[in-house]
Amino acid sequence: MAREIVLDTETTGFDPNTGDRLVELACLEIESFVPTGRSLHVYIDPCRDMPAEAEKVHGLSSAFLRGKPRFEHPEVVEAFLDFIGDSPLIAHNAAFDRGFINWELANCNREEIPEHRWVDTLALAKQRFPGMHNSLDALCRRFKISLAEREKHGALIDTKLLAAVYLELRGGRERRLELTATAAVSAVHAATRNAYGARPRPLAPLSTEDERAAHAAFIRDVVKSEELWSKFGL
Repeated sequence: MAREIVLDTETTGFDPNTGDRLVELACLEIESFVPTGRSLHVYIDPCRDMPAEAEKVHGLSSAFLRGKPRFEHPEVVEAFLDFIGDSPLIAHNAAFDRGFINWELANCNREEIPEHRWVDTLALAKQRFPGMHNSLDALCRRFKISLAEREKHGALIDTKLLAAVYLELRGGRERRLELTATAAVSAVHAATRNAYGARPRPLAPLSTEDERAAHAAFIRDVVKSEELWSKFGL
């Protein structure tokens, strides 16, 4: 099964090169477009103030983030790199998240994540719905994905929503039915193997000895030719 990581970040602003920093990072593991239940979620101390405009978006204040681990701490950078491994990263407007994550990785002397590993769901949405509004909220409404849990932007809830959007962008209901059918066939095969075990070779005969003797007599006395039947041991 194909392993991918759905990723989202929250920040203090729009550009790490002007002093903005990551404040929240969430990753959700999916296999064949289905969440596995494994996730990574961390809050990060940006070591700077939180602009009021950014706090209105995600609700994370400087007071809340103060004392949280910094990105270069092992519980953030090591945990993040271990979790993603070499899997593709799925993000909405991936250039934004990639810019912040690669800035932080370079800042602690780690290798940046190359562009070819990133899948941008915004680009996928623009191909499918050209000229339409393709924000994560808009896509959720278009695909009838509930936004009930989302009061503010938050990296963890956004990864869950984005995983559902990504499934729809990659085939939606048809892909879900395909995965369900594949799982059902696999389950039947597994149950059959467990119930009956290996099939014997050759199969045991279902006829009795008396029936086989009667058949041989019929071939000998009535058909008067045993040439064909002798090939099968009859």
